[in-house]
Amino acid sequence: MATENKNPNASNYGAGNITALEGLEAVRLRPGMYIGSTDKKGLHHLVWEVIDNSIDEHLAGYCSHIDTIVHKDNSVTVKDNGRGIPTGMHEKLQKSALEVVMTVLHAGGKFDKDTYKVSGGLHGVGVSCVNALSEHLRAEVHREGKVFEQTYSEGIPTSEVKVIGESTSNGTQITFRPDSTIFDEREYNFATLATRMRELSYLNAGLHLTLTDERETVTDDEGKDAGFRTETFLSEGGLKEFVLFLDESREAIIPEPIHVIGKEDNVEVEVAMQYNNSFTENIHSYVNNINTREGGTHVSGFRRAVAREFGKYAEDEGLFSKLKFKVNTDDFREGMTAVVSVKVPEPQFKGQTKGELGNSEVTGIVSRAVGAALKTFLEENPQMSRRIIEKVVLAATARHAARKARETVQRKNVLTGAGLPGKLSDCSSKDPVESEIFLVEGDSAGGTAKQGRDREFQAILPLRGKILNVEKAMEYRIYDNEEIKNMFTALGVSIEEKEGERILNTEKLRYHKVVIMCDADIDGSHIVTLILTFFFRYMRPLIEQGYIFIAAPPLYRVAKGNKFQYAWDEAERQEAMARIGNGPDDTGVKIQRYKGLGEMNAEQLWDTTMDPTTRILRQVNIGDAIEADRIFSMLMGDEVPPRRAFIEANAKYANVDA
Repeated sequence: MATENKNPNASNYGAGNITALEGLEAVRLRPGMYIGSTDKKGLHHLVWEVIDNSIDEHLAGYCSHIDTIVHKDNSVTVKDNGRGIPTGMHEKLQKSALEVVMTVLHAGGKFDKDTYKVSGGLHGVGVSCVNALSEHLRAEVHREGKVFEQTYSEGIPTSEVKVIGESTSNGTQITFRPDSTIFDEREYNFATLATRMRELSYLNAGLHLTLTDERETVTDDEGKDAGFRTETFLSEGGLKEFVLFLDESREAIIPEPIHVIGKEDNVEVEVAMQYNNSFTENIHSYVNNINTREGGTHVSGFRRAVAREFGKYAEDEGLFSKLKFKVNTDDFREGMTAVVSVKVPEPQFKGQTKGELGNSEVTGIVSRAVGAALKTFLEENPQMSRRIIEKVVLAATARHAARKARETVQRKNVLTGAGLPGKLSDCSSKDPVESEIFLVEGDSAGGTAKQGRDREFQAILPLRGKILNVEKAMEYRIYDNEEIKNMFTALGVSIEEKEGERILNTEKLRYHKVVIMCDADIDGSHIVTLILTFFFRYMRPLIEQGYIFIAAPPLYRVAKGNKFQYAWDEAERQEAMARIGNGPDDTGVKIQRYKGLGEMNAEQLWDTTMDPTTRILRQVNIGDAIEADRIFSMLMGDEVPPRRAFIEANAKYANVDA
């Protein structure tokens, strides 16, 4: 039952507020156009679309609670205490407004400016797309003292809108089960759902969100059944708490985040920012609760204000006087974590995925709001301000040193010809699309890989030991690390500065598959994490464009006589033992545990790990940039307690021996 909401203006929201634009025919035919994909990401996107409708009600001032429940059959219920979707007759379409919202593309109150001042969702196609891609959906609406219900299958109503009871509360409850003919997998991930709920709680201070998983029960301290797994998300501090959460594994250099709240021309601006001891920029931006991963005009306005106000303060105080080179805008953002959130009545996004905000007027609005707040901060906190400027000077000095180091490496490459590392065994093909490079742990395993590879399209670059932990190193130091220099030159990429921004130039990337291949033990896992940290911090576009992979060598070889089978986990080992062990003779099955790549000969390494027809490659992608950043900073940073807690919580997923 939805909880009561006694907002006096709720009665103003009726059937006349629902505007229909077009039909729903294409959604099932081309679902990827509407939800991005039909893999796990698209599966979870269905939940986001339903929740977005409830969030819109919250932004409009009518919803304070949103509950999400994952049922045992992986169907999902989302219920809120908003006004409830109107159920009256739609004048133009002559059917219930509820049915219009649920079955007509681009239909909803967000197209009516008096209903929602700001809204999220996927261009207004949200809940109707969810309906179209569900084998079953049930909508329950509490409003006007009644409970209304309608059911659907594949977007088609299977019942009329009918009254099934009385209610003293308002709200909407949607239950849906994704269509098995559309989605390859239909199992929801609790952690993925929880991460988004947490994010939404920070972006909407005071909003109560709960997530319940009926597939899993928990026990109390006495071992007794404590019910279904449930988490509650509520943030009173909003973005300030968000920044503290993001920086929990980093050491702050100012006592608390700088918090900015402003409003101009109906555009609401909220920013929280913190400086820490890291060497990377960590900015996350949102428009109407939508994560704009590519930034946009709101981020440009924020960066402009930061560089302008801190730069002016430093110049006025003479804090840049000893520098022999110019400070650029990038230097003001090193070691800064920030969340930039704006609420825009009519946002203009670039691309279907809403990755970048395009409203030009927002740049100035954000810049003025942030600028005014920073002026006040600088005037009232001289000690903290100087501490920040000292960080900026350090960043500028390190950047200058890094640029010189990069130029030295690149100049050396030009003078020596191709400049490829001596350890690199290159492939014959010069076509990056068909070429792949294996970054192999150790010279011994590298030698085996060189013997087992297909020289036509596979290159081998051995890496000696553990590479530099870039999470705790200034940028210029990475160019002194031989293994990192070898990766830069072998891949053919470079870091360049354009208009104060450091970008990765991938125009000359020599391989479209970069495969990390390490031992299946603790040290190997550590090396994989070190390499991934390097790629995430300095070659992130390669991950985003799908070029980075992790090899999966087998853990076991189960053999009996001339029969053998490789196994990648304990379950496969048991299955192989049972299959191979059954026979007329009484021999014990021989099991070989591969702790290192060097324990396999060239033929075995090719058969199991390098042959494109039989190997297993895990493609690295960034499902959640915020969580990825937090985990890398935690695993590779200085703070031990959060790292220990993470390892203990995830030990059951590890498949390595100590």
